[in-house]
Amino acid sequence: MIAETAPLSLVADVGGTNTRVALAEGRRLKQGSIRRYANGDHPGLENVLRRYLAEEDAPQVQAACVAVAGPVQGGRARLTNLDWEMDLGGIARATGAEVTDLLNDLQAQGHALGHLEAASIRTLLPFPDHPRDATRLVIGVGTGFNIAPVFITGRHRLVPPAEAGHVNLPIRTEDDARLAAYVTAKLGFASVEEVLSGRGFEQVHAWARSEAVSGAVSGAGARGVTATTGEILEAFRTGTDPVARRTVEVFARMLGSVAGNLALTTLPFGGIYLIGGVARGVAPHLLDCGFAEAFRDKGRFSDFMQGFGLGVIEDDFAALVGCAAHLVGLMD
Repeated sequence: MIAETAPLSLVADVGGTNTRVALAEGRRLKQGSIRRYANGDHPGLENVLRRYLAEEDAPQVQAACVAVAGPVQGGRARLTNLDWEMDLGGIARATGAEVTDLLNDLQAQGHALGHLEAASIRTLLPFPDHPRDATRLVIGVGTGFNIAPVFITGRHRLVPPAEAGHVNLPIRTEDDARLAAYVTAKLGFASVEEVLSGRGFEQVHAWARSEAVSGAVSGAGARGVTATTGEILEAFRTGTDPVARRTVEVFARMLGSVAGNLALTTLPFGGIYLIGGVARGVAPHLLDCGFAEAFRDKGRFSDFMQGFGLGVIEDDFAALVGCAAHLVGLMD
């Protein structure tokens, strides 16, 4: 339990649409301090942070950390769908904090591991016993796709950034090849993110529907047009649309294949953690739709894949917790 005298810090999670801000005492978010702001109502992050502190009666914070849904380089970040630029100097000006940092949102999720309530993690593949310093891996499946490996050395952890969603889509089966060809014809390049993300999920559905119309798949659902991930999942749950069923199966198998490749690349014996709205939406259906089989389908290393546990983080504020934990490490 963190003492009430732990240093006070400000933490923020900047998404494409909203920014969430909170105060933290050590690694613990201060109860009742989380506020959400619509990005479109503000000219930039500094304005949001100043407003937040004013609404919290201007507390003095020693440190501030911001997680942003986008690449961070040299202490600077820019949102891809909004004209917001962020840097360490701006965070310091807005908060008065002596210690500041700016993280990619996946990095913040990596720093949160080990500091979340056990009930906030849904286990899909059992976690074997592992050393305390075993590597972990965060995989984000939401608006986009990305990863953050988590390396633990003594009392500190290293969570390097990545842009893993933009690598080539792996091709294992004839279905994979046709899907990759479909995405390439539309976009010029079949990346992982163009299949394993919100828009990717909808793209898989459009491909499955096109195959059904061409006769590759039979079913009355072939003629239906489903616009959103939520509608596709609802059609899958009701069992009325064979195309929705195939969409979830293809998505689950591809996610399993990609996650398995990443497991062999980073050896996260401390566990793999899926985060993001799409990951949470499909999580109840992954095991029934071939995820585990695809994850472990690695030839002579298939038995080796049993050594990796996998869960889904269902805590919406995990990035804020990660920012707070990261600041504690910086001030240690």
